Amino acid sequence: MSAKIRFTSATATGLVLAKVGHPQRDEPLQTSKEVFKIEEKDQEALSAIFLKPFKNLTAHRFSHHASLEQHEMNAYASAIFASDDGLLEKGCEIAKRLYAKSNHPNIKSGDLCISLIKDIDVDGQLTQGLCILKSESVVPFLSISTRDGDLELHTEQGINPEKIDKGCLIINHLAAKGYYVLTFDRSGTDSRFWVRDFLGVVPITDSPFLTNKYANMAVAFMEKEKKENPKASAPDDDAPPWDTSNAARDAITYFEEKEKFSLQEFEEQVLKTPEAKAKFAEHRSKVEEEQGHRLEDTFEISKKDVTKAKNKIKTVMKLDTGAEVRLKPALAAKPDAVLEHGFDEGRKMKFIKIYFNEDLAE
Repeated sequence: MSAKIRFTSATATGLVLAKVGHPQRDEPLQTSKEVFKIEEKDQEALSAIFLKPFKNLTAHRFSHHASLEQHEMNAYASAIFASDDGLLEKGCEIAKRLYAKSNHPNIKSGDLCISLIKDIDVDGQLTQGLCILKSESVVPFLSISTRDGDLELHTEQGINPEKIDKGCLIINHLAAKGYYVLTFDRSGTDSRFWVRDFLGVVPITDSPFLTNKYANMAVAFMEKEKKENPKASAPDDDAPPWDTSNAARDAITYFEEKEKFSLQEFEEQVLKTPEAKAKFAEHRSKVEEEQGHRLEDTFEISKKDVTKAKNKIKTVMKLDTGAEVRLKPALAAKPDAVLEHGFDEGRKMKFIKIYFNEDLAE
């Protein structure tokens, strides 16, 4: 179900704006009384600002325990896609829903922008999208203007486009399955409020998602075990971090060599011991609970997403002598090609030997 999304010709047209307060702090909700029409001279800049955060995000879809027809956000998006005239009414309904869901004390008030986007390219076909952005902070900015033949400096407060806290792009694609939804939350608070409570979305569990999730989960699990049980995970006391990451590298090797993932096979070939299998199962259960859905046991492996997980294997060793050894991710996955390590009996110190052909920094 993954799709290739391009924003090259995408354009933001109308805007519904809102100031979303916090109901428990008696802060009000204020919404647009009419659709704000974006002037042609501003369309290119605003479209780029609105769509920039939605590159390389995990795809989601709307989900409801009964049926999609009862999903509010799904219904609002469908109405807007059916007729542009519904943008104001349904946009205000979206703002009201966000306000009603903002009942946790840690949730911040903020400015909401809801925009209809035209001409999003999805697998070569142009379609619409509904962009929802929330900024929870304002920053000062300076402007210089001319007055009476001289220059003046002004200070104002505004939204930093690079620091928008939360966002969602509902693309009119796969409507029968809950649309193709891209979302992010940079606020640092519990993202379940935005993803589950407000949007009501779950990840589209396709091959890229499952590969990325399992590979990252395996690397994170192995690194966590290494930190908590260093003696058990290290082959010997002299091992550098990329050697003590053997299990993480074994996990990545499994994904690189296989075309299909099988949880049972992964457990037998990588985890091996009953204790490791049990701990990984516990780790997986926590991930599933956080995401609100179960991960499949078998799927086609996406090689591109294996590379992303591979880059997360530890590649730096900081030594007590002040030296620091850094490897590129590809080399950290196969360090034996250029590295040796051991113990010098004369100095009573560990050592690392590095093989190379030439110094590229010269």
